[in-house]
Amino acid sequence: QVQLVESGGGLVQAGGSLRLSCAASGGSFSGLPVGWFRQAPGKDRDFVAAIWFGRTKYADSVRGRFTISRDNAETTVYLQMDRLKPEDTAIYYCGIGPPLTTTESDFGSWGQGTQVTVSS
Repeated sequence: QVQLVESGGGLVQAGGSLRLSCAASGGSFSGLPVGWFRQAPGKDRDFVAAIWFGRTKYADSVRGRFTISRDNAETTVYLQMDRLKPEDTAIYYCGIGPPLTTTESDFGSWGQGTQVTVSS
């Protein structure tokens, strides 16, 4: 069973950039849809971006600033985050789910998450 490991979080000033990685430990994604979600303190885990079969989908709050992609070996999915805002501060998780969905409960195999903090 593929286990997911997120990395790349950190502290950055508003307007800065970070690139998160979601690695498939013990295997590959084999084309499975992968989604990024985030959870701010006291809030639910919300959809950020997803990629499946060459298609991508973004939450309105990040469209135009974030880019999701995957490597050719299908072992890592990236989330490039540009023009970061303080409201992007959260723990970011990746998960595997069915295509054409952005519902958190449809995804599973969550990693441990990586903290992103954006200072103003």
